[in-house]
Parts: sequence; structure tokens; C-alpha cells
Amino acid sequence: MIRRLSHFLLCLAIALLVVKPAFSASSDIQINTARIEYSGKTYKLFTSFSMDFNHSLEETLLHGIPLYFKTEIEIIRPRAFWFDDVPVSKSRTTRISYNVLTRQYSISIPGTLQRNYTSLEDALSAIRYPPRWTIADSSDLEAGEKYDVGVRIMLDVSQLPKPFQINALNNRDWRLSSDWKWFSYRP
Repeated sequence: MIRRLSHFLLCLAIALLVVKPAFSASSDIQINTARIEYSGKTYKLFTSFSMDFNHSLEETLLHGIPLYFKTEIEIIRPRAFWFDDVPVSKSRTTRISYNVLTRQYSISIPGTLQRNYTSLEDALSAIRYPPRWTIADSSDLEAGEKYDVGVRIMLDVSQLPKPFQINALNNRDWRLSSDWKWFSYRP
């Protein structure tokens, strides 16, 4: 009985080692800069990213299918004796598309940015260096408190057409994501 159990545990450990790399988060997007700036009674997030935009994604754009990149931020105030306080948890979606008739790429961030570009590299530059994002008012964060801030960006496959969502599950080219970048902030 003990021998069978140890054999089972050994097989399980080997299976986890083999399967884990297939499902681990990819880091095809790197967060170069992430900081919070205070101006005009609001807190704004300033970020910059590096990303490898692969051929599959470029082909999808050229066929008129838009891609969506989601940036998420969480601001957490750690507490010693209770659950952590999360005063800010937001996401913002950036849409990149290609118009076949005008041969222009379009970037849009709802409520912030809507621009057209003649080249893919110029359009990707708008994703890599997005405009500052208002994430909180002065009343949301307490002065002098220490906060942990986490930021990440990913290709949001949930907004793709269904056949592409299924393909995204099986194809690593569709799993663009950064790791969470954590830093401390004190207003």
C-alpha cells in the first residue's frame, strides 16, 4: 500500500513538472515604468511597456479583427489584524484595429484617446507609452499611509470573436501578458 502511494505521488510530481510550463503565465510584455503621480487633486498612473507583437497578431489585425489590451491596477493598504484594504482596483482597455479601406491603424482608449496611425509600429507605440490614467481622487488614499501598488497588462482574449478565443487557449502566440509589477507608494 505504501509503495503504491509513493509511486502515485512520484507520478503526480512528474506530471506537475511537465504540465506546469504549458500553463504558466508568459511574460511577453514587460513593464518598464510604473509610478503614481499626484496632480490637481487626483492620482495618475504613468506606465510604459515593452512587448513582442508576433506575426499571428499582426495578421489578425490586417484581416480587420481588433485586439484589446487590458491594463489593471490594484492599490492595497496592508493591515496587520484584518483583511487588506483595497481602495483602488481598476482596469482600462486599449483597442487597436486596422481599417482595410483607409490602410490605417486606430488606437482607442474610452474617454481618453482616439487616434489613427499609418504604421503598426506607430500604433504600438501608443500602447507601449499610454497617456497618464486618473486612478483615484485625493480622498481615496490617506496621506502618510503606505500602499502596495500592482500593475499588469495583457491581451484580453475575452473580447475576441469566439473562434479566436478557442485558438487563444491552444496557441501561445495569443497569450501576451505581463507579470504583476509591485511597488510601494506613500501619498
